[in-house]
Amino acid sequence: MNDMALGRPYIELNRVTLGYGHGKAKTVALAETDMEIAQGEFIAVVGPSGCGKSSLLKLVSGLKMPEQGDVTVGGERVTAPLKTCGMAFQNSTLLPWRTLLDNVLLPLEIVQPHGDNFRKDRARYEGMAHALLRTVGLGDFSSKYPWELSGGMQQRASLCRALVHEPRQLLLDEPFGALDQFTREELWNIVQQLWMEKKPTVVLVTHDLREAVYLADTVYVFSPRPGRILSRTHIPLPRPRTAETMYLPEFVELTHALREQIHPQ
Repeated sequence: MNDMALGRPYIELNRVTLGYGHGKAKTVALAETDMEIAQGEFIAVVGPSGCGKSSLLKLVSGLKMPEQGDVTVGGERVTAPLKTCGMAFQNSTLLPWRTLLDNVLLPLEIVQPHGDNFRKDRARYEGMAHALLRTVGLGDFSSKYPWELSGGMQQRASLCRALVHEPRQLLLDEPFGALDQFTREELWNIVQQLWMEKKPTVVLVTHDLREAVYLADTVYVFSPRPGRILSRTHIPLPRPRTAETMYLPEFVELTHALREQIHPQ
């Protein structure tokens, strides 16, 4: 799937620089970064620790403003936190005093225009949440609390919460990093299925090169700090990708090529 097939760029960074701190203590996370992400595209960002991967997510969500350059989403310059984002992190961040259903419903209580209509439309919103929970295999666990679930189940619920308000972009910051390999690969398939059904624009930050190649249309490699884009690799593997995909010579070659860029011999 190429950029023309995916449509116009939805997320654009134009010579963006972002740093933290001041004076001699200042750390530049991203330096003069250009990026175009097509609407509905699934991209992954890989690179060494501290190269600005998570800073990229803060910029495209509006949680941080660039020192230099511009970030635009949907053709509009980002000047404040966006309501069109769904986010999932390495830790599920589910609220322990809320049931799984109520955790998933949380964005609909907060994000407009849903927040104003939540009480009136609660039955419809609950139907949306239940449908997502069934999709990820949690249909029978809606009344459970997070502490009654495994880590993998909590991450599934976190993905449902990130998608329930049908965001235009989904930002994933190492969402499977704390899970065992079997659970991680199971969740890769769930994310792929949800993306193929909903087609949000996805930005995945990961240290796992196999995860990046398995899930993404395009993989960006960032340099050590200050982060700059070293390469942009199109992933031509057909979808849906399965466990067998990871044993294909093309998959192995792509993974090794990315590793060489991050850790050259």
